Amino acid sequence: MVLPVVAIVGQPNVGKSTLFNRIINQRLAIVEDKPGVTRDRNYAQAEWMGHKFDLIDTGGITWEGGKIEEEIRAQAEIAIEEADVIVMLTNVVNHVTDLDERIAHLLYRTKKPVILAVNKADNPEQRSDIYDFYSLGLGDPIPVSSSHGTGIGDLLDQIVNDFPDDKDTEADDVISFSVIGRPNVGKSSIVNKLLGEDRVIVANEEGTTRDAVDTPFTHDGVKFKVVDTAGIRRRRKVYEKTEKYSVMRAMSA
Repeated sequence: MVLPVVAIVGQPNVGKSTLFNRIINQRLAIVEDKPGVTRDRNYAQAEWMGHKFDLIDTGGITWEGGKIEEEIRAQAEIAIEEADVIVMLTNVVNHVTDLDERIAHLLYRTKKPVILAVNKADNPEQRSDIYDFYSLGLGDPIPVSSSHGTGIGDLLDQIVNDFPDDKDTEADDVISFSVIGRPNVGKSSIVNKLLGEDRVIVANEEGTTRDAVDTPFTHDGVKFKVVDTAGIRRRRKVYEKTEKYSVMRAMSA
């Protein structure tokens, strides 16, 4: 069965992965308080009030930086293309930024339902600041706190309300498998070759894949999910918190 697809997009470090984890009710995406942790798009299945859907977490969209930033933006644009409903996540602390406006203009062209969520609205004073976000032209902003769960129900109500009528509500059984190995041995290249597309970012530097990236695909009528993982190193060589969580996901996938 084909489920509705929801993509979470926005500029770097506004809390997309925290929102993703909150909606799916598990710590699947790596969360760290610095930009660039999420690079590839990451899939999981979620459910709200009996409605099942596929949720995509994406890396922060920016038009600055080098090749990695371009690849991250390309992955986010693929997620936007796949999605039936798009959640643009912003941050009330930063107010409306030039980057928010540029992303909003990108989403105008999709002709798809776009829900504007304003994160880090943790108290009544912050929630009153969301009115600035009407300037983005994406309708009524929904105040949420991804960390504390405030407003998530209202956001999910709007998401399922925007689902297309022709989508089914049940998913078939899926066979999952992982590709694991040391850093920089070509795991992501193998996944891309298997899928026949540039699904995950490939670069000639160690640590390009930060998160474990889930991708559903079908072969000979059978549904699979392949998990590309960050490279596994010996415990004493695992320095970054980000890498530690990615290794944990690789071993549990």
